[in-house]
Amino acid sequence: MSRLISRFNAYYAEKPVLTMMITNAVLGGIADTVAQSLTAIRQRAIRKPGGVSKNDFLAIEIHELDEKNPLSRTDLIPPSTKLPPPFDFERLTRFMAYGFIMAPVQFKWFQFLSRAFPITKAAGLAPALKRVALDQLIFAPAGLACFFTFMTVAEGGGRRAVAHKLQDVYLPSLKANYIIWPTVQVLNFRVVPLQFQLPLVSTISIAWTAYLSLTNSADEV
Repeated sequence: MSRLISRFNAYYAEKPVLTMMITNAVLGGIADTVAQSLTAIRQRAIRKPGGVSKNDFLAIEIHELDEKNPLSRTDLIPPSTKLPPPFDFERLTRFMAYGFIMAPVQFKWFQFLSRAFPITKAAGLAPALKRVALDQLIFAPAGLACFFTFMTVAEGGGRRAVAHKLQDVYLPSLKANYIIWPTVQVLNFRVVPLQFQLPLVSTISIAWTAYLSLTNSADEV
């Protein structure tokens, strides 16, 4: 692990933006792979004769999560003959491309927050809270809108499709964002060095992006 961190620091020192772009793309790909794997597990389980069995522990957990927090008004996996392929590499590519493209924007944004609200030994918590407030009030809403717009356009959708997507999933996703990310970002801005802030966010984003991937794909069918 220490060798990996030192190698990352070396790459970051030489080419910080490119390092972040590659890191973001890889982690975005991992996140969508997780999301597609969860979808496949649930798909196999609910299409078995008799539905989900008591031995399918992971499928039961996913099913219960669906019941408590439905992603849309329709089922994630509908009883249709037009089911998605076992693994959608085009979708994976879209997620990796989005992470790659957005990394410079996120990198510059974190740099701006670091300069605007410097954290010192004398003042640590207050600047961190200011960073989080600005991040969640400005970047988070804009970032979600960019995500769903990019994905819809990359899937071949036009203005109506983008408007429909945002109308259906934007506000629920933003609410979920406000439940998860403020606490994460306080710790991130308060104790994590600048060069590790975006990788940490991207790592935690594996679960978050998997959620967004499921949310984005839930409205496609």
